[in-house]
Amino acid sequence: MRLYNIQHSTAALPYLEQAADAGDVEAMYYMGEAERRQRMMSMTRAALDWYLKAAEHGEPYAMLRLFQGGACVAGDYCPEDAEGWREQALAETLPKAESGDTDAMLALYHIYRLLDDSGEGVEWLEKAAEAGNPEAQMRLGMNISGGQGWYFLESRRLEAAAEWFGKAAEQGYVPAIAQLSSVYVKLEEYGQAWSWMIEASNGGHVDKRLGEGWCYLDPGRDEKCQVEQDKIKGWAILAAMEEETGLRAAERVLDWNEDELSDRQMQEAEALAKEWMNKKPPLSNFPPRFGY
Repeated sequence: MRLYNIQHSTAALPYLEQAADAGDVEAMYYMGEAERRQRMMSMTRAALDWYLKAAEHGEPYAMLRLFQGGACVAGDYCPEDAEGWREQALAETLPKAESGDTDAMLALYHIYRLLDDSGEGVEWLEKAAEAGNPEAQMRLGMNISGGQGWYFLESRRLEAAAEWFGKAAEQGYVPAIAQLSSVYVKLEEYGQAWSWMIEASNGGHVDKRLGEGWCYLDPGRDEKCQVEQDKIKGWAILAAMEEETGLRAAERVLDWNEDELSDRQMQEAEALAKEWMNKKPPLSNFPPRFGY
């Protein structure tokens, strides 16, 4: 999952497959996701087979992928005694949600959206968020910031979103911590934005680690860079990122700033980069469980 989370799907496949063959249902689902990534998010026979295996063990997101991929249309891949995979996902997930399973509540949000009943889905999302599910809290915050609900002022909309991001952040949910930083930039509260960006970077968030390193290299480029320039530290952070993940954005920033460091500074930066390599928790893009 560490490899998958930094978009190294090909390298992740043999490890995921080993876990999936041993019966790990989550690994079965992510085998399907990794295979689909290999083909630009298009359904393949290999992905279909893994989604089917995960669906047989009750994985609702695998069922939704089978619906999206047209499994029922493509052949004899429909569940028995059901109209299709959306309906099967609903039938298996609703009882779990009604018994208080917040992950199931969150899954219902996606299931009802694909059933063209977004209102019911939002109700379950709100229930999951109110029950303390951090992923649901972040999703609700994102929906609010994206236009859900009625707010007279844009600043109030952002503040409402920040309240939900904050609830998830209190539980250490790194994607929500990153969202908090972005919201405070929009609110022009740059001190808060910087603090939350560092918190997300410390949690392994790739984009926020990139932002931290770039700010140290060139704090004048962005108002959220509430820090004194430290070229050595900035270079070290980005060099470690580029080495660990192969991130092209980090490579480009390093190229743009290569002439800004003296030979002595470069040597110090390269030494410091070793301390930033493979820090815990590992770097991640934190891809959503059920995204594109």
